[in-house]
Order: sequence, then structure tokens, then C-alpha cells
Amino acid sequence: MKHYWLMKSEPDAYSIDDLKRDRTEHWDGIRNYQARNFMMQEMKSGDEVLFYHSSCKVPGVAGVARVCKEAYPDFTAWNPDSKYYDPKSTSEKPRWFMVDVEYVSKFSEVISLSQIRQTPALEGMRLLQKGNRLSIMPVGAEEFRTICKLAGYVPDVAKSLSR
Repeated sequence: MKHYWLMKSEPDAYSIDDLKRDRTEHWDGIRNYQARNFMMQEMKSGDEVLFYHSSCKVPGVAGVARVCKEAYPDFTAWNPDSKYYDPKSTSEKPRWFMVDVEYVSKFSEVISLSQIRQTPALEGMRLLQKGNRLSIMPVGAEEFRTICKLAGYVPDVAKSLSR
């Protein structure tokens, strides 16, 4: 069964345009156990991702990506020169994991956080819950479709349901 996710990135660190250019990239640096567990236990190849720009002038969903490689150890944790270094993580006993994502589509306009807040169909979205600061979170299929519809993008899930 396909799952849907929202993954946050600061656009000055890595944006939807960067992913468009690179086509595929590993999603490293996750240092929250709940987000790590989502990647390790639930994310599968083919899962769809809302690519969310955070900590910027207009935070919101900038496009769609897809998980293309399931969880594997985050090697940045082993590099003492990396900002994601964790001396307690080793190749023999990794503490942190990452997935690879591939570019699918960039929205013509960011679906802003304020627009998401104002959309009744999204009022239960985990992103809008108080205190939720996770960089990776599950999204319901209907929430995914609603955001894509706001962007004028027709995802594969909507195409398959309309047949």
C-alpha cells in the first residue's frame, strides 16, 4: 500500500529546484527518532512526498517527490566534518537512516502554510497540529490530493482513482 509524506527542507539548504536539477538525492541529516522511524519502518519505494519549504519567507509545499530508495544508514553521521556527525553512530551499529527521493514535479506556486490552514479539507493535517515540528510526517491520501489540487497538479493517485 502506497503511503504519502511531507518532507521539510530549508530552501537555502536544499530546494525543490535543487532536486529538479539533481533528479535524485539522499535525504540525510534526520536527527529525530520519530522521523527516523517513519523512514525505517514505513517509507517504501514509490511513496509520494510533498516537498515542503520551511524556515523561509513563504513556507509551504513547493512540489512533489517520490521515495526511490528505502531506508539505509545515514553515512553523514560517521563523518566528523559533517554538521550531522554523531559519534555514537557507527557503520556497525548505525543510529540514523536516510532514504533517496526523486524529483516528480515543481508547483507553479508554493501552496503556503497559510493557504493550507485556510483549507477546510486540511484542518486535521498533522502539519497544522500544535507542537508538531517533525521534518518528516505522514500525510493522508486525501490531504495529498487536496494539496495537489490546490496547485493544479494531478498526481498519479488521482489519475488512478478516476479510472
